Formats: sequence, structure tokens, C-alpha cells
Amino acid sequence: MSSVAAPRLAQVFVEIADTLVDEFDLIDFLQMLAGHTADLLDGSPVGLLLADPHGRLEFVAASDENVKLLELFQVQNHEGPCLDAFRTGRPVVNADLQLASGRWPLFAPKAVQAGFRSVHAFPLRLRAECIGAMNVFSSDVGGRLAETDAQIVQALADVAAIGLLQARAVSRGEQLTEQLQGALNSRIVIEQAKGAVAQLRGVSVDDAFALIRTYSRSRNLRMGDVARAVIADPASVPALSLPQ
Repeated sequence: MSSVAAPRLAQVFVEIADTLVDEFDLIDFLQMLAGHTADLLDGSPVGLLLADPHGRLEFVAASDENVKLLELFQVQNHEGPCLDAFRTGRPVVNADLQLASGRWPLFAPKAVQAGFRSVHAFPLRLRAECIGAMNVFSSDVGGRLAETDAQIVQALADVAAIGLLQARAVSRGEQLTEQLQGALNSRIVIEQAKGAVAQLRGVSVDDAFALIRTYSRSRNLRMGDVARAVIADPASVPALSLPQ
């Protein structure tokens, strides 16, 4: 039996499908995917990695800052559940982090130190093509994911991959690798802008990101463009740079 409410799940799938239209913001879409997946699983933190044109995974989105640090740790040390899911194209489900030091000697102790006890990873895939992976963490010792819930999360990851591979790369004739590289480049700028807004407004980096995202959505702007404006001249975006 799934613990995910069917009406909420249907709403998430509709929103994902509705977002995959012309000129959608890839970073905002992936952030939405991470946030919705976390909400469906009662707030379990979620992180997303995408492959660059050379097949190397890079951090793109997370439901909170602590998960972002763990995702970066995976990438920097070339080990972890997301890398396993990406390399094999198969999900990693219900991995007990306290017993996983043999499998991930660097990552597992780091994740336990961060307060997590179990982890799951799901490839973003379309048949044999895998373009990234999504991690789900749990701080509960018995934080097991039911089989039906694991299938739901994998379905969300698959829908995201299908949208990225087809709605953009096929219907508009664009190269997926170029789009993903653009998203990764934008993410670097957004990370810099988060730090700048956090310092200017005296808020956490999570709250700073929420401010940037809300500003972008309310004005129908790409987050990468808003972030570049913040970095170039904070005064040009007074709603973000000045305390309210």
C-alpha cells in the first residue's frame, strides 16, 4: 500500500506536465521536482544531479541546503547512491547508511554525520538513456520506502527525463547536452546570487533561493537571468537586495 495520497500525486503529475511547455525554466522545473517529491514523502530531503555533456554528474537542485552539500560531496568523491543509480540505470532503495560504509566508504559516514539514516536513489532515464539521478534521504532509522512509493518516485523521475529528452530536445530540435550544460552554468550563477542575497537580506541561503525563485516566477523571468542581474548590480533588483 502506498503512503502517498492519490489526489496529491495526480496534482504533481499535472503540474509537471503543465510546466513542460515552450520556454520553461529548466532549473525551476528541477527545483519543483525536488520539492514536490520531498512533499509527497512527508518532507524527506531530495537532491538532483544531472550529467554534463561529458557524462559527469553535477548538482542542479535540492529541497534544502544540507542535501546540496551531500550531493556535492558525492560528485567530488565519485561515490554514492546517485552515482550508482546513474551508472546502472537502476534505483537504489532502502540503503541503510549505518551499514553502507563498505559500499560508500566516504559518502555513508558523511551522510550519517549529517543526520541521515537511510537513502534512496532513482535514475532519470528514458529506456537505455540516463541523464541524471535523484536522491531521497531519511533521518529515521527505520525510514524504509514501500515498494509502491519507490515505484511512484521512479515514475516521477522517468516523467522528468521524458520531458527533458523529448519535449525540448525533439520537438524543438535542440541538443539536450547543450540545454543541460546551460542549466548547469545557470546553477553556478544562482548559487552565487543566493549567497549575495543571503548576505544583503540577512537570511539563510534557502530563504534567499526562495526569494529569487518567487521574484523570477512573479515576473516570468528565468532564475539564471535574475541571478546574473543580482551579481552584476544588486541595486538593479531592489526587491531582492533591499530589506523589506
